[in-house]
Amino acid sequence: MRPARLTALSAAAVVVALTAVTGCADKSDDSGSGAIKVNATDSACEVSKTEFPAGKVSIEVENKGSKVTELYVLFPDDRIVAERENIGPGTKATIAAEIKAGDYEFACKPGMKGDGIRTKVKATGKGGGDKRSPELDAAVASYRKYVQEQADETLPKAKVFADAVKAGDLDAAKKAYALSRLGWERTEPVAESFGDIDPKVDVREGGLEAGQDPAKDWTGWHRLEKSLFQDGKIGDEDKKLADTLITDLTEWQKKVGQAEITPTSMANGAKELLDEVATGKVTGEEERYSHTDLVDFKGNLEGAQKAYELLKPAAQKNDAGLVKQLDTQFASLSTLLDKYRADKNGYEFTSYDKVGDAERKELSDGVNSLAEPLSKLAAAVAK
Repeated sequence: MRPARLTALSAAAVVVALTAVTGCADKSDDSGSGAIKVNATDSACEVSKTEFPAGKVSIEVENKGSKVTELYVLFPDDRIVAERENIGPGTKATIAAEIKAGDYEFACKPGMKGDGIRTKVKATGKGGGDKRSPELDAAVASYRKYVQEQADETLPKAKVFADAVKAGDLDAAKKAYALSRLGWERTEPVAESFGDIDPKVDVREGGLEAGQDPAKDWTGWHRLEKSLFQDGKIGDEDKKLADTLITDLTEWQKKVGQAEITPTSMANGAKELLDEVATGKVTGEEERYSHTDLVDFKGNLEGAQKAYELLKPAAQKNDAGLVKQLDTQFASLSTLLDKYRADKNGYEFTSYDKVGDAERKELSDGVNSLAEPLSKLAAAVAK
């Protein structure tokens, strides 16, 4: 889950956001590679090209501000085309994406909060619909099937959790909590692409937007997690929230088949899953009450590896060295994580509050060792 989510902007907010875009990047940024350059600061999101050819696009982002930022490429209805999170001050990131002809918005999010500083862009021509290789067509089809399967499998597990909450069975609800989230964690980038669902089911209290009241506006898994694991009781409001969770997850299950999936979005999504681990699971922020972070970690890792394995035949042709490195790092991180597994094939892991600082650093180092080569996968499959 992200610290904060993109939501639909009001007309007034759009004016404010677009006014904050101070112009285009320096001309020197727009030469050579043909990439779209984005200079992000704490108050601006400068885009070198507001019109560009559709097709395979490279977006080079430089954070010149003092806050960690994110960049999103959005459809007009706020669905996510491509994204890169956690771009630190003074650092750069490159996003490889496939963008069809049409109107979009670029959104920079300094501090990773709010709706972002936005500018309208247009992809022109007939690119973005080119015929792919058989390997990539197969990868997209298989991944779409996988995502739908995860959504279909999540709903009955979530109902077990919700039913326990509604029955007031604290122990049963605690036991069902982590398993009800696995399918979501495996496919989080696709789940989050529907911006209206993610804030309802997976936001933490600290991720609420300014002006939102936790007592009224906080819903989903983590609101119930707090009641179960910190408060140690189930109230009437929690029982209502359990029904709301199922309603929202049912909507997600129905929408998953509409997600925009491309080989580059799969590759970028795999990297995003590792970012989720680095910023939420390894730090212990995600499951701060239940301490089931390692179950989420496993789900994120499984989802990232699934996307990679499906893209591997195409990546092997373009960058065999990268594939070898990724095979090694995925195996290494899986082995490291399995040290904390209580059962060989299931999803019982050590409570994360029992994992010491040295062990957390070891896990963090393992994630970083995989994340670096994984960030190159999208460029490899886009060749």
